[in-house]
Amino acid sequence: MLTPQSEAEAAEIVANAANNGTRLTIKGNGTRAGFGNAVLSEAVLSSRLLSGITAYNAAEMVLSAKAGTPVAEIEASIAAHGQSMAFEPTDHRLMMGTQGEPTIGGAFAVNASGSRRFVAGAARDHLLGIRFINGKGEAIKAGGRVMKNVTGLDLVKLLAGSYGTLGFITEVTFKVLPRPRVTETIVLSGLDDATAARAMAVAMAMPVEVTGAAHLPDLVAPRMLAGALPAGSATVLRLEGLAASVVERSRKLQAVMARLGPISVLDGNASATLWQEIRNVQPYTESLHKPLWRVSVAPTAGHQLVAGLRLQAGIDAFYDWQGGLVWMQMEGEPEAEMIRAGIKALGGGHATLIRAGGYKVQAFEPQPAAVAALSQRIAVQFDPHAIFNPGFMTGVDAHRAGRV
Repeated sequence: MLTPQSEAEAAEIVANAANNGTRLTIKGNGTRAGFGNAVLSEAVLSSRLLSGITAYNAAEMVLSAKAGTPVAEIEASIAAHGQSMAFEPTDHRLMMGTQGEPTIGGAFAVNASGSRRFVAGAARDHLLGIRFINGKGEAIKAGGRVMKNVTGLDLVKLLAGSYGTLGFITEVTFKVLPRPRVTETIVLSGLDDATAARAMAVAMAMPVEVTGAAHLPDLVAPRMLAGALPAGSATVLRLEGLAASVVERSRKLQAVMARLGPISVLDGNASATLWQEIRNVQPYTESLHKPLWRVSVAPTAGHQLVAGLRLQAGIDAFYDWQGGLVWMQMEGEPEAEMIRAGIKALGGGHATLIRAGGYKVQAFEPQPAAVAALSQRIAVQFDPHAIFNPGFMTGVDAHRAGRV
């Protein structure tokens, strides 16, 4: 375990690894351990000792922190100023069965984005600047403490979601936003998946600024809020903002949704807890031996995909992002080929195997040949000796694939 305490020390470690051909597993605190394809490496390079907020001015709504800074520490600091991370980073510990504290570098490395993603953007959309060590042991800075920085190649966006395969992140700079004063969730009970998809589409088309839209089928809803939701399925719609505004928008939304089924309302802590459980995939945290998929498709295609797959395999599923994000827990094998064929038949999307359940399956969506070739060229520029997380995203040992 290699745990540098400074960026300079991290650069020296990586340079030595490149010279010696030592392959490195990149990690923060290991809260996502077990995710992705097996990494063939001789050492672990961790950012956990690169910790601390380096700059934060609440008036600017921009914060800089070292990569190993716990997300909880950052959330506490900005909450004291009435601010939050609008991208709601997912906490993978319960679904992966891991411990430790999620780090801010890890959140951006995997582009961890919660239920507000479809209106506020992903984690990468909030990232302004980044510092990282490339595969040669060089310290690179991209972006900065400004809201616009798009000159040349956007390395900031490129590193976000690269899962440690392009560089070792040492510091991030990102924007924060005012925390909503009031949060309320409208619960529409008893809808089937198809009707719920239509209801969410109607809600999103209304001028009421819905910031969360999810559907929890009959088998899922009882596992939320310790069973406190009304009986049956739950289609949940979140409203946020100033108190008077939320009251008026809620009135309009309820008037329309009440035509479809029984309505109830969650506010305060209950609403916040529900959305935390949704983004952290609370229903699928007990059976860690079962494969877990994260599938992204068009919002109208999610329930169609699940309905078709259920004709061939046992699947437990629920929907976020207005139906465009489907969390699927398999009762048996991962059925990767069947799932990816179903996605293609419905117009495309991608599926990522978050938890393999002991099966050896390609975790990430295979890239088309042209995209794979471009990704390979980019990887060679960032990590010419293929020492960072080899095979993590491709299932192939990059050294044997001819990158050196």
